[in-house]
Amino acid sequence: MVRLPSSPQYCIMIDQLGTEHFFKTTPKRIISLVPSQTELLYDLGLEDSLVGITKFCVHPVHLKATKTIVGGTKTVKFDKIKVLQPDIIICNKEENTKEIVEELSQICPVWVTDILTIDDNLQMIHDFGQLFNKRTEAQKWIDKINFAYQDFQQFINDKPIKKAAYFIWAKPHMVAGNHTFINELLKLNHFENIYEVKEGRYPEIELKKIRLEGDPDYVFLSSEPFPFNDEHAFEIGRFTHHAKTVFVDGEMFSWYGSRLLKAFDYFKLLHSKI
Repeated sequence: MVRLPSSPQYCIMIDQLGTEHFFKTTPKRIISLVPSQTELLYDLGLEDSLVGITKFCVHPVHLKATKTIVGGTKTVKFDKIKVLQPDIIICNKEENTKEIVEELSQICPVWVTDILTIDDNLQMIHDFGQLFNKRTEAQKWIDKINFAYQDFQQFINDKPIKKAAYFIWAKPHMVAGNHTFINELLKLNHFENIYEVKEGRYPEIELKKIRLEGDPDYVFLSSEPFPFNDEHAFEIGRFTHHAKTVFVDGEMFSWYGSRLLKAFDYFKLLHSKI
């Protein structure tokens, strides 16, 4: 944080896209358009400051009954947002489009995060602590995540590296590729993503080519955003040579923020089962 030598004094803060934001006071009315970041804001003690969330902000569950729903992550109801008179809107580069961010910027400052690594995630928590005057709470979460991260690195250290494909959609079949938080967590778990080299963050793939493109040891079917079932598992699995098909909790692999703390325990359980 930097202070300008002017009167009244402003705080200058820079988000993860490098955009400068100017604040006279700590933002009090917050709209969050990213489910995992809504959870983080709650965990930082900012429930009372949250005035608007998306229909996908399901954690904690009671927020959908107590906060105004302003649409989805990519279908925003701008009129509803204006009525709420927010001081700041929290977005994410992947979840919300550039066009949405630009239009929202006509209402109030829009803080955009960009999370590809665990370090990016810790930086976001630190930034929110600075931005919303929750420095102590933010540092506690950073410390807890760092401790769990180091513990998990010891746990995973002697595990062999296995090849994996992480599916997020069917018909067309789409997978997690490079430059995604999912890919980062796959690597952390000693899973070599066979589609990391494919162009695009979430490329479409042809099932009949899965052996040629890597022939994974594991096929992971995420619980979100697509509702995979046993039929999908059979269909995908039969195109592999010997892959084990596993249904996984998509929130644990794709949600950043405070959710990462729970993810480390989930990953340990996952390894014990596969």
